Amino acid sequence: MEGYKPTKFKLDTSHYDKGQADFVVGFIECLCHTKGRWAGKPFKLLPWQEQIIRDIFGTLKEDGHRQFTTAYIEIPKKNGKSELAAAVALYLLFADGEAAPEVYGAAADRQQAAIVFDVANQMVKLTPALSKRSKSLGANKRIVSHLNNGFYQVLSAEVGTKHGLNVSGLVLDEVHTQPNRKLYDVLTKGSGDAREQPLYFLITTAGNDTNSICYELHQKALDIIEGRKFDPTFYPVIYGAAESEDWTSPEVWKKANPSLGETITIDKVVAACESAKQNPAEENSFRQLRLNQWVKQAVRWMPMDKWDKCAFAVNEDELKGRVCYGGLDLSSTTDITAFVLVFPPLDDEDKYYILPYFWIPEDNVDLRVRRDHVPYDVWEKQGTLLTTEGNVVHYGYIEQFIEKLNERFNIREIAYDRWGAVQMVQNLEGMGFTVVPFGQGFKDMNPPTKELMKLTLEQKLAHGGHPVLRWMMDNIFIKTDPAGNIKPDKEKSTEKIDGVVATIMALDRAIRCGLDNGESVYDERGVLFI
Repeated sequence: MEGYKPTKFKLDTSHYDKGQADFVVGFIECLCHTKGRWAGKPFKLLPWQEQIIRDIFGTLKEDGHRQFTTAYIEIPKKNGKSELAAAVALYLLFADGEAAPEVYGAAADRQQAAIVFDVANQMVKLTPALSKRSKSLGANKRIVSHLNNGFYQVLSAEVGTKHGLNVSGLVLDEVHTQPNRKLYDVLTKGSGDAREQPLYFLITTAGNDTNSICYELHQKALDIIEGRKFDPTFYPVIYGAAESEDWTSPEVWKKANPSLGETITIDKVVAACESAKQNPAEENSFRQLRLNQWVKQAVRWMPMDKWDKCAFAVNEDELKGRVCYGGLDLSSTTDITAFVLVFPPLDDEDKYYILPYFWIPEDNVDLRVRRDHVPYDVWEKQGTLLTTEGNVVHYGYIEQFIEKLNERFNIREIAYDRWGAVQMVQNLEGMGFTVVPFGQGFKDMNPPTKELMKLTLEQKLAHGGHPVLRWMMDNIFIKTDPAGNIKPDKEKSTEKIDGVVATIMALDRAIRCGLDNGESVYDERGVLFI
């Protein structure tokens, strides 16, 4: 792939209506930007955006209706595709000439679909001519047009409730996150048959699943661009870098990102590239999100040579009485229960010290060794893996163990995964501990997960080379959302990762709460973006 542009796609200009294209461009440029340094300023289309608008809305059939019913726009993140999609949605709602238009926004979930809607909603508020002629129902994610009795509505991802929609316009955001083709099919196959010129506007960055509907559309777009297939109703745009190109080259970045220097600053890309050079998981994320390359999903996250360089000695006696924060990840019958203490540094020269503790049931150690081919028995003899009586982990024993730890260390808080932890949490609270629920989604896991990598690369951690924690760290795969947030992927990480999850939770509390003076890394410089 060479970094395809709309100009590579040969349009039939025999029915091109410049006046109609001018009208749509003019409508969009009456809108305002909603974010950053452009907020409140007129939405001046960038050249690549204007080309797309002119091609889609100016290319007509002999009957005067639009030629294209589907537009597939694949481009790296932060190039302004959400703003462009929002503007298209508003044009389809207010100015397309459709009677009672029904414009829908959809994505893999309603929250993602609301991103484009929120931009569109703010554009309406900043445009008096539209705000006077519409009503916004923010809680319902709906804009109603008084001009034509039409609406723009965000949809949930449930397919079963979408049959029978009379779609005049669709914005399908981040198509690569669609788990299957069902939602795409129900919203595009026959849903607009009653409309004279429906438009399905599909926007996305590259994905990592080559068995997905997005990859199918990606391949179709490439085939049309390169002349292998012909579909006069399908408009393809792909910006990206070829797999063989140097992903660290600024020239490659410029080709893949048509808004570089406008909506994206070069220093942000440089910083992301430098970080990506240091570990494979970030390289894949950089290639996918910054260069729009389809990459493999399953890449182990932690570069273990970097982790091993943090095997500084951890002396429990020297940590006696120090402030620390706990992370608790309880096990099911087959998992390992993990409790990890993280001690924040006393000064700039100090490190974050990690003390992990692990438990499995005593009765099935041998079975686990044979089944998992993991040296649980060796770790038990070393004392790095503890056991409780019986064939399930005895939580009461662990509660008492934590209580004894608190006699040696100053455990300020214990963060825990809510799953299956109700009774133990109540018991710990009864012992006087402060326990804090910790979400396992991107919102909560992203900052400390990235911080763990940063501290590892800077050798600001000390974990003593703990063999069980090292094994779990080497098992970690990372899941990334469209915004570049990350979290441990428990589905891909088929081996045990409980200790890493507990470490991440404890590290978050240590960073947020800090020492006695309440200082926090997050307070000082904000959340880390990698």
